[in-house]
Amino acid sequence: MKKTNAGRLFVVLLAVLAVEAGLAMWRGQLLVGKHEGDMLHLLEIVFRMADGEWPHLDFMTPIGFMAFAPIALFVKLGAGVGSSILYAQALMGLLLLPLAWRAGLSRLTGYWPYLFGALVIVLVTALVHGEAERSVSISMHYNRWAWAAAFIAILIATLPPVDGHKNQTADGIVVGLALAFLALCKVTYFAAFVIPVAVGLLAHKQYRAFMFALATGLAIMAVVTAFAGLDFWAAYMRDLLRVSASEVRANPGAPFAAVIAAPAYLGGSIVLLFSVILLRQAKKMTEGLVLLLLTPGFFYVTFQNFGNDPQWLLLLGILLFAARPEGGITNGAGWDMRTAVGLSGAAAFAMIVPSAINLAYSPIRHLGQDATQHVPLLPRATLHADLQTGTVRALRADKRVPMEVPGSGLDVWAERAERGQADVLNGEELPRCEVMLGLSALFDSMATSLAESGHAGERIFIADLFSSIWLFGDFERLEEGAPWYYGGLPGYDTADYILVPQCSIHPKVRGLVLERIAQRGDTLVEVSRTPLYILLEKG
Repeated sequence: MKKTNAGRLFVVLLAVLAVEAGLAMWRGQLLVGKHEGDMLHLLEIVFRMADGEWPHLDFMTPIGFMAFAPIALFVKLGAGVGSSILYAQALMGLLLLPLAWRAGLSRLTGYWPYLFGALVIVLVTALVHGEAERSVSISMHYNRWAWAAAFIAILIATLPPVDGHKNQTADGIVVGLALAFLALCKVTYFAAFVIPVAVGLLAHKQYRAFMFALATGLAIMAVVTAFAGLDFWAAYMRDLLRVSASEVRANPGAPFAAVIAAPAYLGGSIVLLFSVILLRQAKKMTEGLVLLLLTPGFFYVTFQNFGNDPQWLLLLGILLFAARPEGGITNGAGWDMRTAVGLSGAAAFAMIVPSAINLAYSPIRHLGQDATQHVPLLPRATLHADLQTGTVRALRADKRVPMEVPGSGLDVWAERAERGQADVLNGEELPRCEVMLGLSALFDSMATSLAESGHAGERIFIADLFSSIWLFGDFERLEEGAPWYYGGLPGYDTADYILVPQCSIHPKVRGLVLERIAQRGDTLVEVSRTPLYILLEKG
C-alpha cells in the first residue's frame, strides 16, 4: 500500500476528536445512568486533588494520580465537576492524539492508521466503560484511558516501522510517554505490558527507540519525584500491596480462569493463541513472539477490570491485518497464510464489535438523554449541579433483605446456604440488608441528621464502602482516608466519630471494619441512633 499522508491523517484524527468530544460536551452537563458509587469515589479523589492533596500520600487509592489530575485541573480552575470530566476527556484526547498519529503513521499503511487513531480517540472520549451496556457512565474512565495509551506502545513495539517513516527517537519518546502514563494511571497495565514492549523493541533492533523510551520514562519519574517527593513512590507501592491483599476487591469481576475460559471469553482466547501460531507459521517470528508475551498481560488486565471486557481484541485485529505476510506463503496444511492471518483478525474484530460500537456512539446516546429525568448527584453543591444522575436511582432508596424471618421455615435453608453470621456491634446483631439504590438520598439524609444533632465540622468514619459524607455537608475529610474501602482502617485514627449504617452499601465491608476495630481492642460508645445509622465514639 502507498505511504500514508501524514498531514491528512492528523487532520482526520483531529476531526474525530472534535466530533466525539464535542458531542459529549454539547449539553454542558454530564448525565449518568448508573454507577453512582463509582462517581462518589471519583469525586472524593478529584476534590481532594483540587485542594492540593496527593494520592497515596494524603489518602489511600491503588489508582495513579494521572487518572484524576486532568479532571482536578478543571475543577481547580473553577468549572463544575460534570463539565470538568468532559473537558478532561477532550484534553486527554488532545494529548494522546499526536502519539496515536505517530504510532499509526510509523507502523501502519492504507486505512489502518486512520482506524487505529480513531480507536484511540474513541477509547479516551467514550461515556461508557464498554460491554453492550446502554447506560451512560463515566465509571472506570481510567481503564479506557489506559487501554488507549497501551495500544500506542504495543503497536510500535510489535510491528516494524514502515518505509519512509522510520524515526527511532520519536518512537522511543512516544513509547516512553505511553508507558509512563500507564504507570501513573493504572499500574496493572504497566506491569502487564512493559516487558513485552521492551522485548518487541529489542527484537526489531530498535535499540535507540528502547533507550529513548527508557530515558523518557526516567525523566517523567524524576519530574514527579521533584513535585511529590520520594515518599510518593513508597506510598504508591504500599497502596498497591494493600489492595492486592484486599478481602473486598482484589479483583472486581470474574475469576482469572473464567476470564480465559468462560463461554463469554473462550472464543477470544482461542483466537489470540491461534494467532500466535499463525504468525509463526507465516514467518512473522518477532510479531508472533511479542504477541505470545502479550497474552498473559491481556488476560490479566481484563481480569483486573470491572466488566472484564477484552478490549485488546480491537488491537489484536489491527495487528493481525498489519502483520499479514505477502501472498504465496503456506503452512504445513497448505493454508495461504495471508488469508489465514486476515481471517483471524476478522474474528477478533467480530467478537468485540458490540463493545466498540457502544463506546463510539455513547456520546450520541448522552446527547439524547432526558434532563428532566435526572437530578444532581450532590444536591447541595450548586457549582457541581452539572453532574447529574437518574432521578429514580438517586432518590428512591431501596434495600435488599433476606427472607429468612423467624417462623417462615426458610431459616433451615439459610443454615445450609451458609449465609454467615450477622454483624455484631456491642453485643447487638445488626440488620442484614444491602442498599441497592438511592446513594445520593441516603448520604444527604445522613448528613442532614448529623448536622442537626450538632456534628457539623467533625470527621466521620463510616463502617462501609464509602466515607463520603463530607461531599454532602459541612464535615471534615478523614486524613489518610480511603475514597473506596479496600481493607484495614484507613482514616480511622483521625476520626471524631464512627458511623455504623443500619443498612450498608457493602455488607461485607461493615463486618470487616467492625472486626478490625475489635481486633484493636477499641470500645465504641454509642452517642446516638437513627433509623439510618448508629453514631459512636471511641471509648
